[in-house]
Amino acid sequence: MSDPLDAPYPLAPLVIDRFHQQGFIRLKQVLPADLLADYGAEITRLTLALNTETRPLEERDTYDRAFLQVMNLWRHSEKVRRFVFGKRLAGIAARLIGAQGVRLYHDQSLYKEPSGGITPAHADQYYWPFASDKTVTAWVPLQPVPPEMGPLAFFAGSHREAFGRDLPISDESEAAITAAMEARAFPLDEAPYDLGEVSFHLGWTFHRAGANRAATPRSVMTMIYFDRDMRVAAPANMMQANDLATWLPGVQPGEAAASPLNPVLFEAA
Repeated sequence: MSDPLDAPYPLAPLVIDRFHQQGFIRLKQVLPADLLADYGAEITRLTLALNTETRPLEERDTYDRAFLQVMNLWRHSEKVRRFVFGKRLAGIAARLIGAQGVRLYHDQSLYKEPSGGITPAHADQYYWPFASDKTVTAWVPLQPVPPEMGPLAFFAGSHREAFGRDLPISDESEAAITAAMEARAFPLDEAPYDLGEVSFHLGWTFHRAGANRAATPRSVMTMIYFDRDMRVAAPANMMQANDLATWLPGVQPGEAAASPLNPVLFEAA
């Protein structure tokens, strides 16, 4: 039997169409429960071991109360590398954005502690120095995410909205973007996640998450993918300049986004 991490996942054309209409899609039964428990234990262990945030929640600002986050766990563990490099998720990403192949930008573990705060409304691509919008993030919960744990929530159709694209994640982005999304009648999809359910969202889709009101942490692994043929743009802000140096080392604006940290994870046959 094929490894579930690499097995193709069926995507009907209607599902791909809905992804482009909404700017996101939630897919059921993408990964089995036993696999998530096995790899999730290692992801959580590494997140806690590598995390550098030691302040109590009450001493942190809104962004740092949202979650503990550690990037590129794949470079610290062969087991996590196997999870991050899985062809199933990467293949879904490639088909959703209509790319022949996708590269990894970076992985990111998001560990929302009990009593952890909201994740303010924002669009990820504000931080990324890419020349196109052919980017997509897989959000993989390592346990079910009921409403009280703060499931990732999307403003459906907001990937076509220009307002807010210049706002970093903050209290200000939460207030301004939420108000703009409501004024423009973009509905907020804040449904809970079943175990094995994975969402994919475009870089310009505005999203947020509620606080974790549960007694247990909300552990999530994410992978950011981009078109294999992506080129780098001149950074539009200091965040993009930092991302360029950190996640695309040695790559200059105008060049292919293809540093040693950005392997091709899927190519269509």
